[in-house]
Amino acid sequence: MGNGWEKICTGGNVKILIAEDEFTTRMMVQVCLENWGYRVESVTNGEEALARLQRPDAPHIAILDWEMPLLDGVEVCRRVKEMEVENPPYIILLTGRDSKTDIVRGFDAGADDYMTKPFNDDELRARTRVAERLVRTQSSLSESVVELREALNQLEILESGVEICPSCRKILNRYDGQWQSLDELLENNDNPHFGINSCPHCTQR
Repeated sequence: MGNGWEKICTGGNVKILIAEDEFTTRMMVQVCLENWGYRVESVTNGEEALARLQRPDAPHIAILDWEMPLLDGVEVCRRVKEMEVENPPYIILLTGRDSKTDIVRGFDAGADDYMTKPFNDDELRARTRVAERLVRTQSSLSESVVELREALNQLEILESGVEICPSCRKILNRYDGQWQSLDELLENNDNPHFGINSCPHCTQR
């Protein structure tokens, strides 16, 4: 599964899902978040929330009501955390329960934070800002990992060299062990162990 974390660390807007079956609370949260510059999606039950969070362009943050039709917020948390994705959404559980047992149960299911009803705009903003900072940090780290992998691949190329057949001039694709022409490598460009770049002379042309 893909995800919707499209370089939000460099200024893209964070997308937030609200799953709340009570109209007044849902609209209050949505209006506040939109006024603060977030992109907001809203649903009214747990099944819709889970479906949105399973999409390739899933929201970065989810605010889930504990008690919803079809699937409650705790079950949605549990299923989302079971998904094998590189950057799972940050989940804030919205609940009227305030006992320690219930709070621990929510965290055990995979919630990252919780808000107890009733709450005010200041608390909502503070918790959302914390979630945003963590989401952006995670996105930045993911991009750094990708860049590090590319650098290591380039280093491996430099250390191991490139094998070329002196007769047919084909090049060994170390990724799949196949001998390919330079044109084939340029066309596919799918081998992380073979770096392709333009020289300054060709770039100027």
